Amino acid sequence: MAAIFNNFLDKLRLHRSLRRWKAIAGAAKDLDLASLKRLRGHGRQLQSQVDGFLFSADERLALPLIGSNSFQKPLHCDWWYRPELWRGPLQPPGKAAVATKSQFGNEVTLFHDCQISELTVRQLRNTREVDLAPFGLRMDVFRFDGSFLSLVIDLPQDAVNGLGRSHVIRMNTLVEMEKPLEIFARLNVRHGPNTEQIVRELPLFEDDVMVEFDLAYTKMNEKRVERAWVDLIFERPEMNQIILRDVNFSRRPRADM
Repeated sequence: MAAIFNNFLDKLRLHRSLRRWKAIAGAAKDLDLASLKRLRGHGRQLQSQVDGFLFSADERLALPLIGSNSFQKPLHCDWWYRPELWRGPLQPPGKAAVATKSQFGNEVTLFHDCQISELTVRQLRNTREVDLAPFGLRMDVFRFDGSFLSLVIDLPQDAVNGLGRSHVIRMNTLVEMEKPLEIFARLNVRHGPNTEQIVRELPLFEDDVMVEFDLAYTKMNEKRVERAWVDLIFERPEMNQIILRDVNFSRRPRADM
């Protein structure tokens, strides 16, 4: 479609149309009433189409670009990443009565132990001025008869390539909720038959919702690191709406003491 408006003839037509309406605008004060009424009708039709185009153009250009991986990163970081759910559109964009182990894209899986699921999950397009992530994730939880609800985010292979105990992994997120609840983030790093785990509570009442996992306090075998993932654990989520506007990760070497 874009090619239609990029060839020479179309550019020439647009230029001539603009020049013609510029001349009509200049002559409006001297036109007879019949011509003025006829041209006013044409002008209003044209204005309606132009306004529609400008509205769509402004809306799209104001939104975070699909696929964007830009966010504020700490100094000296050697890896950063925004998972695909917050970066691009998924199909289908949502599910109702979500069953445990339901996947959303290739990196996010939802787990719970409810007997009857009254949980709805949907990807939504971010439109706020403060949003850097193109998409967000909304969870509507109604009656909740289970004991846990968690969202598991698999980190890509790049996250563990060269990963050592000298690294600090940071997770930033933007969270909205209808009523207060506790959310915990648990980093899991598998090395050989063992898995190291670090748990942090998200500071939801701070402007910058950020947690860091310092691998220096683990017994991770750097030579056998295989994969890593993060569990977001929601405590008592019943009758609540939770929106994760953004989730992103970065990795940096810790300062030498």
